[in-house]
Amino acid sequence: MADPATYRPAPGSIPESPGVYRFRDEHGRVIYVGKAKNLRSRLNSYFADFTALHPRTQTMVQTAARVDWTVVGTEVEALQLEYSWIKEFDPRFNVRYRDDKSYPYLAVTLNEEFPRVMVMRGAKRKGVRYFGPYSHAWAIRETVDQLLRVFPVRTCSAGVFKRQHQLDRPCLLGYIGKCSAPCVGRVSPEEHRLLADDFCDFMAGNTSRFIKRLERDMREAASAQEYERAARLRDDIRALERALEKQAVVLPDRTDCDMIAFAEDELEAAVQVFYVRGGRIRGQRGWVVDKVEDVTTSDLVEHFLIQVYGESESVPREVFVPALPPEEDAMTELLSEQRGGPVRLRVPQRGDKKALLETVARNAHEALKQHKTRRASDLTTRSRALQEIQEALELDDAPLRIECYDVSNLQGTNVVASMVVFEDGLARKSEYRRFTIKAVEGQDDVRSIHEVITRRFRRYLAESEKTGELDALGEASEAAEETSGQSGADEGAHQPIDPETGRPRKFAYPPNLVIVDGGPPQVAAAQRALDELGVDDIAVCGIAKRLEEIWLPGEADPVILPRNSEGMFLVQRVRDEAHRFAITFHRQRRSKSMTVSELDNVPGLGPARRAALLKHFGSLKRLKDATPEQVAEVPGIGMRSAESIVAALHGGAVPAGGAGDGEHRGRRS
Repeated sequence: MADPATYRPAPGSIPESPGVYRFRDEHGRVIYVGKAKNLRSRLNSYFADFTALHPRTQTMVQTAARVDWTVVGTEVEALQLEYSWIKEFDPRFNVRYRDDKSYPYLAVTLNEEFPRVMVMRGAKRKGVRYFGPYSHAWAIRETVDQLLRVFPVRTCSAGVFKRQHQLDRPCLLGYIGKCSAPCVGRVSPEEHRLLADDFCDFMAGNTSRFIKRLERDMREAASAQEYERAARLRDDIRALERALEKQAVVLPDRTDCDMIAFAEDELEAAVQVFYVRGGRIRGQRGWVVDKVEDVTTSDLVEHFLIQVYGESESVPREVFVPALPPEEDAMTELLSEQRGGPVRLRVPQRGDKKALLETVARNAHEALKQHKTRRASDLTTRSRALQEIQEALELDDAPLRIECYDVSNLQGTNVVASMVVFEDGLARKSEYRRFTIKAVEGQDDVRSIHEVITRRFRRYLAESEKTGELDALGEASEAAEETSGQSGADEGAHQPIDPETGRPRKFAYPPNLVIVDGGPPQVAAAQRALDELGVDDIAVCGIAKRLEEIWLPGEADPVILPRNSEGMFLVQRVRDEAHRFAITFHRQRRSKSMTVSELDNVPGLGPARRAALLKHFGSLKRLKDATPEQVAEVPGIGMRSAESIVAALHGGAVPAGGAGDGEHRGRRS
């Protein structure tokens, strides 16, 4: 690692002009490219206060050995040069988008004498018109099969075309009317190109004129009593309509736009794009990106627009994004130059476009989730992650069993905690547990963590002694609170069996590593709880969300796992799962507390009769003002039950005066 002070530019040597800069390592390789309105101000920020930099930026400036820059005239030139350098040098610390899979396109080779319709993947070629991308190649083939009835464009390869030309005999598609057979001269090159142009116009969204033309021709053929021709035209219209049905109408006609949405966490981001042409979704595409640098959603949008539209000719009139890029005007000008016409960048606020962008965002969240699942399921990746954690935390063995704890509350109310378990890098949901905090009032995460760790490992000590008795340790009441996170036949699998009860022991296995969601105070509380119980063979650490730092007990400085390491990915995934599980339990508790009624405390009154009482009287206030005789009028309620209900609602005293005599009212539970 280099000391940034050794290559810091001399004072006053950096211009105050806009420009693009490059950080290089000791071998001269470009590791980061950035742009700035004011080069001096931007570059000085890297060297002014090293400790104030984000950990990822610290790693970058320590890896670099020198920095150079190029002055440009405008912000648009800066964007263009930045894109060119990123493409040329592929810097390791820049955001880099990669396809989460290879998407097929419907392509028309307009650069050939006889244009061909085909499925294409990979890099785009000059002179080829592209439509899509599509999720599956079969979707393209279904669409093309319908359209070839009306636009019989060539679909064969160059080899087949040459062979049929030599044989002077069309292929099967030529015989059945799905190819105009230019190989044998049935149509001239000019006529075939007109068919290809019409095919492209239809795919571009100009559909109404073709259907109207076919309907007019069909009526004329019917009037002339050419019924066979009219039937063929009718079938052609139906083929076009079926092709259109495969593309959902989401926005008004003539709407051409791209919908871009992101799903992100501290390490990665997924982006999804819906391509809307003529008001219909013509295609969809997705990327996944490693967030090597500290970037906001606006930064991700800017990088995405530069990299995806940098050399594309299919820039639409409107691009809808979740946040505008930092240099909105410059980016708009750059895209307009690329398109050869005006381009608008917008954040939809209401209506159909906002709803569609939310749909794109849900697809992005699902893509990120699937990406993480695929990554976590790889055995080699999991093994490397556990090894990295072992080395970073200096553990004796790899943490094959990890438990993570998180506390959730709303302004100190309904305080709960979660415990999630990962074994061999995979979630074991049958061993998740949840806790209701008992000894702590208000919002105190530190004391809550101490209570949860104490309760969990007190149970572990009890189970390890094989007593099967929780009363002796004062934990009998906790069995109801510390419940499994997942019910079913797999619950408690792979746990020791209690010989007395025949059931799995819930807390019999100790973890190799305990992770708490928080910084030094939470870590110290967890370690203190283990020390008080005499447990000294379990490692403890905490992860702080802001900078993803790993804190160890008693250490003044955190452990920084490499930004894109598998170990960092696993620790973050464990923490996020604990947070999700805690939030879910907290919402359940909060919802239940908001629906508690004074009727819940009436002995022998079940849900059905409570509902019947509230339905009859309309509100709890009217019920409390009623006499026992009035309550007994409710079907299923006898006089004795009515007297018990009224007594319970009035603190044990039945009002003699009936309605209006309710000064002894019980408090709401």
